[in-house]
Parts: sequence; structure tokens; C-alpha cells
Amino acid sequence: MMPGPGRRGPRGGHHTPGPPGLIGTGDKPRHFKESFKRLVRSLRPERVLIVVVIALTIVSVACQIAAPKIMAGATDDIFAGVMSRQINGYAGDSWTKEQVVAQLEATGETDMAKMLAEMELRPGQGVNFASVNRVLLIVVAVYLLSALLAWLQGFLMAGIVQRTAYKLRRDVDDKIALLPLKYFDSHARGDILSRLTNDIDNIQQTMQQVLMQIIQSILTLIGVLAMMFWISPLLALISLIVLPVSAVIAIVIAKRSQKQFARQWDRTGDVNGHVEEMFTGHNIVKTFGRQQEAIDTFDQHNDGLYEASFKAQFISGIIMPATFFVSNLNYVAVCVLGGLRVANGTMSLGDVQAFIQYVHQFGQPISQVASVANVMQSAVASAERVFELLDEEEESADPLPPVVLEQAAGHIVMRDVSFRYVADTPLIENLNVEVLPGQTVAIVGPTGAGKTTLVNLLMRFYEIDEGSITIDGVDTRDMSRDGLRRLFGMVLQDAWLFSGSIQDNIAYGKEDATWDEIQAAAEAAHVHHFARTLPDGYETVVEDDSTNISQGERQLLTIARAFLADPQILILDEATSSVDTRTEVLIQRAMARLLKGRTSFIIAHRLSTIREADVILVMNEGDIVEQGTHHELLCRKGFYYDLYNSQFAEALEEAC
Repeated sequence: MMPGPGRRGPRGGHHTPGPPGLIGTGDKPRHFKESFKRLVRSLRPERVLIVVVIALTIVSVACQIAAPKIMAGATDDIFAGVMSRQINGYAGDSWTKEQVVAQLEATGETDMAKMLAEMELRPGQGVNFASVNRVLLIVVAVYLLSALLAWLQGFLMAGIVQRTAYKLRRDVDDKIALLPLKYFDSHARGDILSRLTNDIDNIQQTMQQVLMQIIQSILTLIGVLAMMFWISPLLALISLIVLPVSAVIAIVIAKRSQKQFARQWDRTGDVNGHVEEMFTGHNIVKTFGRQQEAIDTFDQHNDGLYEASFKAQFISGIIMPATFFVSNLNYVAVCVLGGLRVANGTMSLGDVQAFIQYVHQFGQPISQVASVANVMQSAVASAERVFELLDEEEESADPLPPVVLEQAAGHIVMRDVSFRYVADTPLIENLNVEVLPGQTVAIVGPTGAGKTTLVNLLMRFYEIDEGSITIDGVDTRDMSRDGLRRLFGMVLQDAWLFSGSIQDNIAYGKEDATWDEIQAAAEAAHVHHFARTLPDGYETVVEDDSTNISQGERQLLTIARAFLADPQILILDEATSSVDTRTEVLIQRAMARLLKGRTSFIIAHRLSTIREADVILVMNEGDIVEQGTHHELLCRKGFYYDLYNSQFAEALEEAC
């Protein structure tokens, strides 16, 4: 959970305080080839299964390639049978093939003689259906084996792709946990969610569709070319002209669509970021009558997405019809030349039929690769966005071994602390603060004074530039972040609840909490009364947007969670800002019991709530301009005095 009130980031999201004006991911340069190679490398853990899939694919493709050549035998048998019946006009039933050919040559039918010389004639007997049936059964068995192996390789590939996508999601989730708070300050939440969901889904779907097509297309192309050269080297060379022409067409068009795919996914992130922001704050949008402005902004983002998507899909969609056109020209050339070669007896009809089928199969992988180039660009653009997130600078590593404070007294010292969000814009300079164990420290000041930033530095959400922060004499940089943050409990102004029961939301503050502990925390935070009035009591499910309970009740639940956590150091950031005055008084009494004996920090705008604080730190422009008790600060009639009196209609004069 991020501390502090939200602030709009540079790309329209709602974030915690951070460095203003940073550039979002959409402005980074694109490295298409590197991202593609990295996407391929992500498949390395599955290389054994990929080898198995390739082996299955080789056998499956070999069956598909062999089938037309086997089928050519049946075609030749049928054609030979038909011709055997038709040659009765030239010879008797007892003549041999050689006699028939000699008779045709003697009568001047040389072309017919050449064609029949290459055939297995059976004058007077007709078609050999036994041979044809045998060939057909072999072809059916070959296609059946090919289909079975294709199903098996598809099953294995589905597992490979799903595990790869699973690992990618896990890596992104782990990465998010390691990113510093400044990353979320400079990136819209909708854009981050889009990378984790839309982009990875796009990668997964593309890999599922494309990987098998790539492997199968390459193997088919090699096998078909081999068969084509075996049947007719001349026709194969003619068909090869298609390959470079189609490749050039695909490359030229793909380069033009590549930029549009990158823009498409950037615009998708913009749309998601805007929608997420508007849905989260729809009440505020309606309150200030900004619905039309929100709609106009959405229309701008949507128009940008439409334009980029249209251009990407249209330009890349030209690849397939263009390559089909070239393939069809080759198909026509093969049919004409093949027919002439059958007529002069240099090829059999079955071989021509098989070659035509191979031409069709030859064009198919080229078209598939062209189609793959279309969707692959989209996937690589998505992968690039995911890899950009994975390559973001992480928080500095924890020390090994870290210092562990099992039970902190709460003596906190900030010495000569300096910090800035942007390198050339100082925020906190040479800050010195000492908080004794058990003290309640209030931090006050105008908006932007650095109150929440001070707490962020204390919990190492940001790293200080200079100086040191110690707890019980231990530098916080010598502790692990988890170990440090376990010492703290926080109640924020923005009450965060997850979709679950009231009991579960309270229990979030402590692992393995008992029912008695949960109920005691609820009673201390005044949750018990309103929880019992709900239809399902503590089992009432808090909706995603928490609309079934009020804002004040949500705040009470987060306070109950802090009671249950029983932290050694407590941070309250406007913790009672969403409750009524009477409830606030009750909570403050309960807080007094919770704060007793613990070091605590209270960030407050309503100065009436921190009168009893042991020390009040008054901040302005990153510096502590005053510190002391409420009474001491009023008597000085300085900055705090002006802040305090500005909150009342009449100035309160207290005895000094």
C-alpha cells in the first residue's frame, strides 16, 4: 500500500507524490529485433519439449508431403486404364505396349506414342482398381497419421505457450514488487495494467497461433521444394522465383506496419489509463460537471487508437493478398508447362497433378509466413512494452546479511537528511529530527510541504540522497525493506479495501489472527457495532468499489486493521478525515490506547486533532520551520500560530 494522498501523474493516472513531469514509456525508442530475440529466448526452458514438437512436426509434414506423390500412382493407374481402353482403335487386345507405341509412331502419332511409352498400359483391360484401392488406403493412412501427430504437437505446444505466458506474468508481478515508488509516480496505472494483461494476452495468443505455423511452414517449404526438384527441376526453378518476390513484398509492407503496431499498443495503454482513472473518480467527475470533458478526452484517445489500429491492420493485411497474387501467377505457369510436358511424354499426368498440389502447398507456407509477419509485429510490440517494464531500474538490493530489529523501542533519528525527486530541484535539505521512544509526533504544514515525503523516506519508499535515518541506532539502509516495514503500521487517508469479507479485510493486518483478536480490534475501532447491523455481519462482502459501505466505515475498517497488526511504530496519515466528529472523538480515545508506549507519527491538516502530541513538527517547503508542543508553538505566534488560527472563524487565544 502506498502512503499518502494521490497525485496525478504525467500520463493521467492517480499516484502517490513523486517527481513531476517524467516521461512515460510511450516515449522510449523501439528495438524491434532485440525484443523479438528476447521473446524467443523466453522459450528456452521449454527447449526439450520444443525439440519433441519439431520432431513430431517433421514426421507430420513428411506425411503430408508424401501423400501427393503417393496419390500420383493412383492417378497414373486410372489414366493408364482409360488410355488402355481407348487404344483399341489402334491395336487388338493381345498387343503389348511396345507394339502399340510402334504402331502409333508408324502412323505419325509421335506425341501420343511418347506419352503412352511412359505409361503402364494394359491394352483391353481398363483400370486396375485393385492397385488404385491399395494406393488410396495408403494415402488415407498417411493423412490419418499426419492428423494424429498434428493434434499431439498442438497439445504439447499449448502447454509450452501457457507456461511461458505464466512465467512472464509472474516475472512482471515480481518486478512490480521490486520497483521503487517513483516508477508508479511517472506511469499511469492503466498503462501498467495494460502491460500485465492486454500485452501479455496478446503475446500468448500470438505465440499459440504462430509458433506451430512458423515451424510447420519452414519444414513444409523445405520438404515441398525437395519433392518439386525430384519431380521436375525445371518447374521447381520456375516456382522458386516466387520465393524472393514474396519475401520482398512481405518485408517492405511489414516495415511500414511495424511502427503502427507499436503506436497501437501505446494508444491502448492510454485508453486503459484514462478509463481506469475516470471509473475510479466518476463521482468527482459528475460532481464538477466534467462528464463531457472526460468523454472528449476518451474520444481523443479512442480516435488515436482507431487510427493506429486501422493503419496497422490495413497495411499488414496487404501482405497476404499480395503474396497470393504472386503465387497464383506461378500456379498458372506450372499448369501450362506441366500440360505441355505431359503431352510430349516427359512427365506423367500423376506427377503433374502431384506437382500442382506441391505448388499449392509451396504457396501456402509463404502466405502463412506473411500472415505471421502481421500478427508477430503486434506481439513483438507488446513484448517490447513488457520488457521495458522488466528492465526498469529496481530498488537497491538489501544488505546481506541485514540487521534485524525484533522489538524496536522506536528511537528515530534523522540526521542531515537531503532528498529531491528531480536532480536539480531540492525538496528537503539538511533535515535533522530526533524522536524519542514512545513519543507521538505530529507533522503539519501546508499542502506540498513534504509531510508525506518525510514518511516515505522513513519507510524507504524513496532513498535519501544524503544523511542517515536510524531506528534504535540502526541505519535503515542496513535493514531489509521488509524487516523495516514490519516495524510500522499505517492508516492512510485513502482507505484501501480488497474484495472480500469485512472479517478478511480486518485480518489482513495479521497473519493467522484469531476470531477473538479480530473482534477485539473491531470493537476498539468502533467497527463491531455497524458490522453487526449488516445482513451478513462480519461475513458481509465488501464490493470492489466498496459502495455497499460508507467512506467513514471503510476508514474504520482500516483503523481496525492497524489495531490488529499491533505495530511497534504507527503512522497515521489523515486517518480520521472521513469520519464524523463524534466518531472521530471515539477513535481518538481508542488511538490513545493504541499509541500508548509506541512511537507514532500523525500527519494532519486539522490541527485540532493533534493538540495532545508530544512534539509537533511544522514543515514548509521541505524544511522543519518550527517544532514544539501545541502550547509552545501558539505562544511563539509564528508559522504554526497562523496555520492554527486560519482554521477557525475567530482566533483562539490560549494562555501562554
